[in-house]
Amino acid sequence: MILLTCRLWAEPDSSHRRTQLPPPAGSVILPDVPEQVRRRSRAFLHPHCYHLRHENAAEDQRSAPTSEMTDSMKTQLVSAIHLQQVEMQEKPTGNSQGNNADEKFTVEQAVETIGFGRFHVLLFVIMGSANIVEAMEIMLLAVVSPEIRCEWRLEDWQVALVSTMVFVGFMVCGVLAGYIADRYGRWKVVFGGYVWSAYFSLLTSFAPTYGWFIFLRSMVGCGVAGVSQGFVLKTEFIPAKYRAYLLPLGTIFWMTGSMLIILLGMLVVPTMGWRWMIRLSITPSIILIFLFKFIPESARYNVSAGKVDAAVKTLQRIARMNRASLPPGRLVEPALRERGSWRILFSPTFRRTSLLLWYSWFVASFAYYGSVLSSSELLEKNLLCVINADAEHQVKHRHESGLCYCIPFGSSDYQTLLISSLGEVALVPLNIVLLNVFGRRISLTVLQLLTALLFMMVNICTTMFGFTVLLFLLRSLVSMNFNVVYIYTAEVYPTIARSLGMGFCTSFSRIGGMIAPFIAQVLMSRSVIQALTPFAVACVICALGNFLLPIETRGRALLQNS
Repeated sequence: MILLTCRLWAEPDSSHRRTQLPPPAGSVILPDVPEQVRRRSRAFLHPHCYHLRHENAAEDQRSAPTSEMTDSMKTQLVSAIHLQQVEMQEKPTGNSQGNNADEKFTVEQAVETIGFGRFHVLLFVIMGSANIVEAMEIMLLAVVSPEIRCEWRLEDWQVALVSTMVFVGFMVCGVLAGYIADRYGRWKVVFGGYVWSAYFSLLTSFAPTYGWFIFLRSMVGCGVAGVSQGFVLKTEFIPAKYRAYLLPLGTIFWMTGSMLIILLGMLVVPTMGWRWMIRLSITPSIILIFLFKFIPESARYNVSAGKVDAAVKTLQRIARMNRASLPPGRLVEPALRERGSWRILFSPTFRRTSLLLWYSWFVASFAYYGSVLSSSELLEKNLLCVINADAEHQVKHRHESGLCYCIPFGSSDYQTLLISSLGEVALVPLNIVLLNVFGRRISLTVLQLLTALLFMMVNICTTMFGFTVLLFLLRSLVSMNFNVVYIYTAEVYPTIARSLGMGFCTSFSRIGGMIAPFIAQVLMSRSVIQALTPFAVACVICALGNFLLPIETRGRALLQNS
């Protein structure tokens, strides 16, 4: 084969002898060179053709003048050199294409490469609105408590039981929602939570008795547990450097939900009653049910479940919306079979983190709902130590039977609740600074210590304006603490157990929510200082525990597996 190929260059070719010398190296024109010349040129340079070149040279000497032979050899030699240069230039291109085909990337790399854009704005608005639903359902308890107390002539412990039953539903369904989200997807759980909570909240407005009311509210709490998984879905789409900015801003939606339910109470309850207030309060849930179709399933979940094609389509959609591109290569991540396993939470890597986080969530909820319900109770029963109080403040309102306090909120009480709700976003810039400068652990420690201090200051005798300021700052701190513990939990656990870890944490937080009403609404009637002290002590102990958390997640990529 080689001898035959090598012979081809020596065949007489008069047209080739008339070929002029090609231009100097630098101007490449050889792609137009005929294939026959290419074969002869390769053969000319082939090492096995050395003896053939001499034989052919001898034949050319016998058959042609010396000058003509020399010109032909020069022409073929230059052609061979040029051809070799072209092939060397084409070779790197082929290699680079092959390298691109062999390149791989992960979801984390894709999310970071795409960066922040229009998709994340849409995600921030729609998923942030889930906080509106959750806040309205929780704050509804503070607004409706005086009304149901009077309608059904409830005692303090019965009013507290309403809040407790909501948190029972949340606690039971929190772990279940986390397990389902890790096994079958985040999107399904969040969407189901919207529908469930809206349906049972509507039924609550038709409750004929106190027993039906607390049962239906517990079902609402179960739906809200599913809605809370939206925080995980949102976190998994946000690049690492933007999480400490975007996630704290979600507090704006929580504040919006709190203010909406207070405004509904102010405008609707005096004229149409508390039942119509609840019916109108489900409007955001119904709107979000239709908007949620614009949010895709988590790409991190899809790859963990082996649905790589679905993850690629989601990432391509995000890249198009953000006017960006995916990394070169193909998405490659192994499917993970251990999704939703509680053993991951108790593995040596996460055991201490899980135990400390559960207590942190307990205290975060205990302090938050303690501050909300305490402010409602202090205003309703006029238990504040107010300097230069008016005559109305000195009255202790009781029902005629003496079983309960029975007086609806006045406009001034609603205004105080509105102002305190604004406190939830007042210190968001400080929260962002703490997260980016000091990290998650130190932020949690500082916020819990300041919260303990503010709880004790609420008992100080001051003016009504002074109480409003204290309540404003207290709501800011407990809200910031809740926000940071949400962020830390979503960042510290891997994708295969992130929703389950969040579910366990939220369930422990609802234990705090179950206990808080009995202290804020029952013990408060006996002694304000005795009711506020447990909140302060729990925050101090939690601050020490947060300082001992073994993992700092500031700037760290989200883990896919353990």
